[in-house]
Amino acid sequence: MDLSTRYLGLDLRNPIVASASPLCESIPNLRALEDQGIAAVVLPSLFEEQLTLEGNSLDSDLSRGTDSFGEALSYFPDLGGYNLGPQGYLELIHRAKAAVSVPVIASLNGTSRAGWTRFAREVQQAGADALELNLYSIVTDAQRTAADVESGYCDLVREIKQSLLIPVAVKLSPFLTAPANFAKQMDAAGADALVLFNRFYQPDFDIEELEVVPRLTLSNSQELLLRLHWVAILSGQVRADLAVTGGVQTAEDVIKCMMAGSRVAMMTSALLRHGVAHVSTVLKALDCWLDEHEYESLGQMYGSMSRRSCGNPSAFDRGNYMKVLSSYVLREDIRR
Repeated sequence: MDLSTRYLGLDLRNPIVASASPLCESIPNLRALEDQGIAAVVLPSLFEEQLTLEGNSLDSDLSRGTDSFGEALSYFPDLGGYNLGPQGYLELIHRAKAAVSVPVIASLNGTSRAGWTRFAREVQQAGADALELNLYSIVTDAQRTAADVESGYCDLVREIKQSLLIPVAVKLSPFLTAPANFAKQMDAAGADALVLFNRFYQPDFDIEELEVVPRLTLSNSQELLLRLHWVAILSGQVRADLAVTGGVQTAEDVIKCMMAGSRVAMMTSALLRHGVAHVSTVLKALDCWLDEHEYESLGQMYGSMSRRSCGNPSAFDRGNYMKVLSSYVLREDIRR
């Protein structure tokens, strides 16, 4: 069965990509992923704060106001030892490229232009096949408008694209007023791919200690629905490749991604939950499903369930909202 696809100008043997996580920070893990059939890997993100720290400017930024609130610094991890740091990250790219034959995609996480363009060039020089920009930002300033935030994102992508030869993917947040319009802006800024969506990691409250604490839960297939919805809407509307990340667990999930119009299905939580051998399990199940349904290649199903291919486009619009609500039938014991 032909499972090949093309993403970011890279020919991939199948659509399953290991997305950014600590799993991809280990060379033995990268080799194991390749042995199990992974098509490409995204290295763990290097954070903007780490680049800023390297420039010796973060300390003064973080310490501002700590006289009035002595715990302010405690909300940030020890960035000096977090991940690998900028130079360690470049070394990881070198080592990964020497260790595996599948494409190696670097990942940068942040929202401003300070230091990014320079480091993006260093990532390219280190041998990365592509770069993924994770635009993860929580805008708490009530004076900043959505237009201002989006304009800053576009300027960042445009500047980085102009400085690189390798392709650039942009990982987006789902919390946008007009995602389709913003996707078009990213397309115009030169993004080679759009990755939908980064996960919003929400803090929890410790009501005994009165502290805000981090909490991370692995994704499940239910989270895939939002991604499928917007990939299906954007398919055919943008030049950039589309990728799904978040909620990809099974072969059926991968099939849905392809039918929506995604070029690849990125996987992290399923690998952390089941181990790297899960890649092989999903690929075998994918091959069987295609054979049973008389497909000759994965490409045959690409975009077949997208909005532009759907006989009833309202299924992706407000009409679906009303239909979903009316589809639920109360049980008799609840009515009593």
